[in-house]
Amino acid sequence: MTHDPAQDLPHDPAHPSGPVAPTDSAGGRTWCDACGTPPRAAHGPRRTLRTAALVAVLLLLAGGAATGCGGRATTHHKPGTSHEQASGNVGTLLETDDGAGHRLREVPAEGAPEVRVSARPDTEDGWNLQLTVRDFRFTPDSTGGAALPGAGHAHLELDGRKLARLYGPWFHLPAAQVPEGAHTLTVRLYADDHTAWAVAGKPVEAAVPLTGGPPGQGAGAHTHAPAPAASSPPASSPPASSPPGGAPPGESPQADRTVTIAIRGGKVTPAPGRTELRRGERVALRVTSDRADTLHVHGYDKELALPARQEATLTLTADRTGLFEVETHESGLVLTQLLVR
Repeated sequence: MTHDPAQDLPHDPAHPSGPVAPTDSAGGRTWCDACGTPPRAAHGPRRTLRTAALVAVLLLLAGGAATGCGGRATTHHKPGTSHEQASGNVGTLLETDDGAGHRLREVPAEGAPEVRVSARPDTEDGWNLQLTVRDFRFTPDSTGGAALPGAGHAHLELDGRKLARLYGPWFHLPAAQVPEGAHTLTVRLYADDHTAWAVAGKPVEAAVPLTGGPPGQGAGAHTHAPAPAASSPPASSPPASSPPGGAPPGESPQADRTVTIAIRGGKVTPAPGRTELRRGERVALRVTSDRADTLHVHGYDKELALPARQEATLTLTADRTGLFEVETHESGLVLTQLLVR
């Protein structure tokens, strides 16, 4: 019988019909004569490494999804839920509201925000209000965001009617906004997501009595000299052809101070702050809004139409001392506060 040398070679289980070629001395690997590829045992380590790498990538992706971009917790909420519901990890979000549709956010009495308010007659018109807060800070730059402990803004109400949103401890209330007779002035604290801070089911607020005088008089029962009529413009007012209270778009009115403000997507740039002026100085408010709105300066009763995506300028003489809020009517945004000394 003739002896076949191939029978002495070991057989590859993956290729039972053919023998395994001798070991390649250059690479130290055993190759299959039948298909020219390494046997299955040679694929194991590579496949294991690829699988381990894939698992590691999936774990990293899963960890990133859990914490948000950059590993920080996000405030995004599920579709169909409000921002108030999504940011309810501070305190307890109650079903009751403040009477104006803002839900109460209850926190323990210990360390809860507190507020007091005082009203002092202004020497020329209305009252200067001072808010004294405890365990609370005003955060105008984050209004509309998630509720943060001890942060937010305030609402000013007269007999339950909202007058203004407050972003600081001082506010000038013109006498024209307080009808003749006895009234109750209320200040209430809110979180950045517009929920009302509450303790034991009641909003955190403070109230003072306020008495309005006859039309044309100053604060309370004090008899100041009649305030200038709103229809009587100062001698340096813009010409009659200009928009009410301001200069035509693109015109550069003469002013001692110019404040440039942009409104886009409900955000104010720069963030609402305070513009300090000396009495008698002229200030120009240059405002560009991405939507049509109306600019209003409290205490001076000055208004200016804001065309969409066009710069409009309101120029006024700061001839009254106090703190005056500049806001928009439609969007209800506070743009700045004029502090006139």
